[in-house]
Amino acid sequence: MSGRPLPMSHRLVTLIIAGLAVVVGLVIAVTTSVPYVALMPGPTLNTLDKPDGQPLIQISGRRTYPTTGHLNMVTISYSGGPGTGFNIFNAISAWLTPDDAVVPESEIFAPDQSQQQVVQQDTQEMVGSQQDATAAALCYLNISYKTIDKIYATEKGFPAYGVLRPGDIISAVDGTPVSCDHSVVTMIQDRKPGAAVTLTIVRNGVTRNVTLKTKDYDGLPVVGVKIDPPSYVFPFNIKIYIPGIGGPSAGMMFALGIIDKLTPDNLTGGKFIAGTGEIEPTAGGGAIEPIGGIQQKMAGARAAGATVFLTPAANCVNTVGAVPSGLRLVKVSTLAQAVADLQAIKAGRPVPSC
Repeated sequence: MSGRPLPMSHRLVTLIIAGLAVVVGLVIAVTTSVPYVALMPGPTLNTLDKPDGQPLIQISGRRTYPTTGHLNMVTISYSGGPGTGFNIFNAISAWLTPDDAVVPESEIFAPDQSQQQVVQQDTQEMVGSQQDATAAALCYLNISYKTIDKIYATEKGFPAYGVLRPGDIISAVDGTPVSCDHSVVTMIQDRKPGAAVTLTIVRNGVTRNVTLKTKDYDGLPVVGVKIDPPSYVFPFNIKIYIPGIGGPSAGMMFALGIIDKLTPDNLTGGKFIAGTGEIEPTAGGGAIEPIGGIQQKMAGARAAGATVFLTPAANCVNTVGAVPSGLRLVKVSTLAQAVADLQAIKAGRPVPSC
């Protein structure tokens, strides 16, 4: 017998090379991150309930009333992002899951933004949404509070430059106090460009009036001030206890929960209501702004037992073909409309839908 090894067939060589290529490809696919994020239904909490044994909405210094049913805020969870190793297999798995979605990383993270920075931003937005929700609820109930609009900059070449200063607080316009019904911007713009406006400002604790001639800017009368997001001084204490959840999209549900606790008329009628929407306390009775992840939020709400879902009107287009069976959508544009719709549902009257 010959001692030489048998020659390897071309087919076997091809199979070995192909197998190695597959292994290398799998290793690359597993170890290489892709710039996508998976969105999925997150926790849903009843704003009328007591998570961890204490009320989610805590009110002191004002009479409150018993509540029943659910006014649930909804959330989304996500996986992926910078430094997480989110790979193509993670993306495919999420894409094949009915209630999940795969979106570009840029929809969640700004350029060069880290996971920690996103969490910090979401936390700040949650705090802001709680303040805005409280302001919108009290405005709806005609309960007065103080709105603080502080200037952080003035624009060179505009009337306010060199006259007003960062840190000045605008407390009134033409003698009308700033409030949820009368914002600084809308009151200044309630005149023709070039017309004068008198601002009442508080500087270092001293109140004074400053009259400026407005300037035409794209057809609008302006004075050239940049104002920080408003802060508020409320006449009694309202605290929202919601650890570990961020973002601004629970504003409407917080506001509805506050209204329900401060009024004897139960909003839910015992029903399981859920919803979402960022709230603007000074626009049209609490304007409800659109949010992201509406499909995942609907799925999470239905899985928790909701039968009615309050949906920002601008998000209706995103719900087409994705409404879970048994979930009724109600289209809302303002907080006042949301309250009216809940009262109509309780009475068996029709309400607008997507």
